[in-house]
Amino acid sequence: MLIGRHSFIRQNKLSDVVGRIDYISNPKRQEHLYATYQTEGATPEFWKNLARENQLDFKASGTTGKCIEGREFIIALPESFVEYKADDVVRLFTESFYKRYSVECSAALHHNKKMTNYHIHLVFSERKMLEHPEVKIATRNMFYDEQGNHRRTKKEILDEQGNLRAGCSIIPKGEVYESHIFTKKDEWFKSDAFTREVKEMFTEIINSHVKVESEKLSVFQQGGVYLATKKIGKNNPKAEEIKADNAARQEWNRTVDVALVEGVPEEDILTVKRERITDKTLQSIRTHGWLPDMLQQIIRGAKDFLQEMIFKFKLPPKPIPKIDLQEWNEMRTLMEKLQKQSQAMKFAQQEISSLKKQLSETTGFFKGKARKSLEGKIEQSEKQEKRIHTDMEQTVKQAGYPDVQSFAKTYQKSEKLVREYNEELRAWKNQTEPKKEKLSEPSKKASIREKLHRYQQESMQQPKQTAKKKSMDRGR
Repeated sequence: MLIGRHSFIRQNKLSDVVGRIDYISNPKRQEHLYATYQTEGATPEFWKNLARENQLDFKASGTTGKCIEGREFIIALPESFVEYKADDVVRLFTESFYKRYSVECSAALHHNKKMTNYHIHLVFSERKMLEHPEVKIATRNMFYDEQGNHRRTKKEILDEQGNLRAGCSIIPKGEVYESHIFTKKDEWFKSDAFTREVKEMFTEIINSHVKVESEKLSVFQQGGVYLATKKIGKNNPKAEEIKADNAARQEWNRTVDVALVEGVPEEDILTVKRERITDKTLQSIRTHGWLPDMLQQIIRGAKDFLQEMIFKFKLPPKPIPKIDLQEWNEMRTLMEKLQKQSQAMKFAQQEISSLKKQLSETTGFFKGKARKSLEGKIEQSEKQEKRIHTDMEQTVKQAGYPDVQSFAKTYQKSEKLVREYNEELRAWKNQTEPKKEKLSEPSKKASIREKLHRYQQESMQQPKQTAKKKSMDRGR
């Protein structure tokens, strides 16, 4: 069975969370905006306060780069989702995220300009509101230098002309100069595990609402047999390069599907991917630098190699047992039980035979008591023999056979069929297993070459006395 398309769910960092929310939810800025949705606490004031506190903490930390004020998931939806009410769709995804992670969210449902990509933008906070916010009001003007450090006087943040230096700031008396109304950022939201968890959750939601089986999606497995394709962003200067790269990757992925259906083991496909794509790409980058055309050539070369492998890999059909193996297991269990009963009955019969022989040898006028004891033992053993035989008959009847003979005949025929199946299965494994070893042949040859080279080096470096010894040996 061919694997379906992978879901596209990407996480972005936001350095201007207020501006991003306005961009995704403003009808004046979006040509195809269908619906927006916000969790209860996700007011404009919430996002402004969140951005402000993130910026203050970022500045106080002295970290370089951009402050991350929030995060966003872009969720591509199957086109069939246009049949559902837009408000319901955006609410479903947003509330599912909120119920799981309990952070405020703002979301919007769009089409792109070409009407080919139906998707949701879901912006979320990495922080939660504190139950008891801490807000400090300035009792006098507060002065801060370029590093965000508090200065006692205004003079300390002015240049020689008496102007406020760039990067310095003043917080007037009566305004908030420090506030903590949010918890610290949850580090979980930075992890790959979180992103993967969200992808799986949203993919599951999508799959539970598609109406056609072929529209079901799967989460791309990093390190698996497939190659991931890249999304081409708006006005991307490398759009044509990415498009060509994606085409090569899709060729590889289609060939992988054929290989899997034809029975090529995943381990072999992964080996081809590692040796002929990953390793060769790294080697190319070290030697020539980044060459997009070279990557495409490498991928297509690996694809051609995999195709040759498929043509050679003619996996014979796996043998099918001519008998229900579960039924056979039940028959074998029954036979084991009968064999134990048979052993017990055989022991009783031997005992009877031995006692009767003793009885025949016990003669004479004074042996009456001994004969009577032996006759009692024989009677007990015969009763035991009959009881065991009755148990055997009941055992086979309970299993649906009229008598032991019928079961024995059925068992022998079934045993022959199972033996034939096991022989066919063994032959099938012998046919298929050597093909799995073909990939390791080059490495084996390389290993042999290395050993041969080492032996040659060792022989060339042997001390001269060895040569003398050999000549002496020849002289003998």
